[in-house]
Amino acid sequence: MMSSRLAIGSLVAALGIGGLAGSWATAKSGRSFLGTVEPVAMYVSDPGGAAIGQQVSFLNGFAPVARKVLPAVVNIASSKIVRSSGQGPSSPFFSDPFFRQFFGGQFSPQSRVPSEEREHSLGSGVIVNANGYVLTNNHVVSGADEITVSLGDKREFKGHIVGTDAKTDVAVVKIDGKNLPFLTLGDSSKVQVGDFALAVGNPFGIGRTLTMGIISATGRGGLGIEDYEDFLQTDAAINPGNSGGALVNVRGELVGINTAIIAGGGGGNQGVGFAIPVNMARAVMDQIIEHGKVLRGSIGVLIQPVTPALAKSFGLTGEPRGALVANVTPDSPADRAGLKRGDIILALNGAPMGDSRDLSLKVSMMAPGTPVKLTVFRDGREQEYSLTLAQLPDAAEAPGGPAANQSAGPRLGISVDRLTPDVASQLGLSARTTGVVVTGVQPAGPAEDAGLRRGDVIQEIDHKAVAGVEQFRDAVRQAGNSPVLLLIDRGGDHIFVVVTPK
Repeated sequence: MMSSRLAIGSLVAALGIGGLAGSWATAKSGRSFLGTVEPVAMYVSDPGGAAIGQQVSFLNGFAPVARKVLPAVVNIASSKIVRSSGQGPSSPFFSDPFFRQFFGGQFSPQSRVPSEEREHSLGSGVIVNANGYVLTNNHVVSGADEITVSLGDKREFKGHIVGTDAKTDVAVVKIDGKNLPFLTLGDSSKVQVGDFALAVGNPFGIGRTLTMGIISATGRGGLGIEDYEDFLQTDAAINPGNSGGALVNVRGELVGINTAIIAGGGGGNQGVGFAIPVNMARAVMDQIIEHGKVLRGSIGVLIQPVTPALAKSFGLTGEPRGALVANVTPDSPADRAGLKRGDIILALNGAPMGDSRDLSLKVSMMAPGTPVKLTVFRDGREQEYSLTLAQLPDAAEAPGGPAANQSAGPRLGISVDRLTPDVASQLGLSARTTGVVVTGVQPAGPAEDAGLRRGDVIQEIDHKAVAGVEQFRDAVRQAGNSPVLLLIDRGGDHIFVVVTPK
């Protein structure tokens, strides 16, 4: 787990709706909500925090903050049993040709038999109340059967996992002890770009370390690190082992949980680190403590970003904004309220939605059963819809696959064929699905530029249903050189795509 991770985010966000941890392995390195039953920490500013903040300066340093914060940041050592396949080397040394040349075939990976080994990893955590609740990352403790939490005063406790949430990479661990130090939770919504930020954790397992920087950005998302991203970005040095540690302000208040870095080719700190904002972590923690898991609200729609091309196609003037509804789940809150495919959700409870990620985050942080009002743009005007959130079900990936036969649609740079029930089944779709299937995409052509893939099913062109290849061709011819708006069914998910012929 001594690694960083960063993936490209997907185009579509379901609204039916990390990072890094230090690790040494014996054989290999691994890798508002509802009210709370028990308040886990003070949610308001610590009166002493202001005094500490006044003592901090470049002349006086950050020692007052360090004295307050360091005792509450813990080292988390976790271990789990992993089964070796017998195909890998028994020691990292024997994967190096320099060592293998001395030992020959007697240490060949193929000569090993399957075995069970205990894998160890190191990370960080933050005690957030005197009763021993510890915030950390899911990837620090995921799958662990033994957890040891070490404090700065040399005390060690056995930790047990209260619950985890892989979608935000948050985990809650409980330790039982007396006179435990803990950090006050700040308000991450008040964090501004340029604020001082101090990162505290256990980089590379060397021990508690404090580094200083600033808040480089807020609301950072679309990185593909987690399902729900609203990161604070900082240039305070974060390295493997800092995962789950604290990001604090100059008052010593917890404003984020360090979770990931962009390491470039160096594998370590490059000045681009990310922390889960404490408001999100606190909401997830409250749910975990009360329910043992996170219960998220659901509108019952599939949404996608509103690009300039899509905004123009739907007649939305001004700066592109909001979330485009690509599909509505039958009998969902959105369906019952009257939302339709092609609606653009502009606001939630009167608060403007900057983009689809904004809507996804806001709804995911609300409890099932919460009544909400949506401002929707449809047919050139805004309308209000009221609905009550359902509970977000666990998402299941829909299978997909390519089709075989082809017929040309060269103006867009794609080939299409009729969609038979057999082909629909191969694509993981209902046999009643209509449209034409994309069987080929021209490299560097208009369709590829727009993101189309083999196996996509085109169901509409410019809001008109497409039943067959000839109808598809006619619609493309009528569009001429104008951009065309396509409704795509991709593995059961619907998205809108604008393709501009070259």
